[in-house]
Amino acid sequence: MGSLDEHILRTAKEIVVKFIETGRISPTGFNESFKAIYKSVEEAVKGTEDIAGKDEENLTR
Repeated sequence: MGSLDEHILRTAKEIVVKFIETGRISPTGFNESFKAIYKSVEEAVKGTEDIAGKDEENLTR
C-alpha cells in the first residue's frame, strides 16, 4: 500500500470515527458508511492529483 493510500485510509477512518462519536453514524452502519466515505476521499484526492498532473504536462509542452 502506497503512502497516498495510507493517508486516504487514515483520513476516512478519522471521519467515520468522528461521525460515530457525534451520533451521525451508528457503529452497526460502519461498513457501508466507511466504504462510501473512503471512496469520496479517494476520488477527491486522486481526482485533484490527476488534474495537477495534466496541468504540468501542458506546461512542459
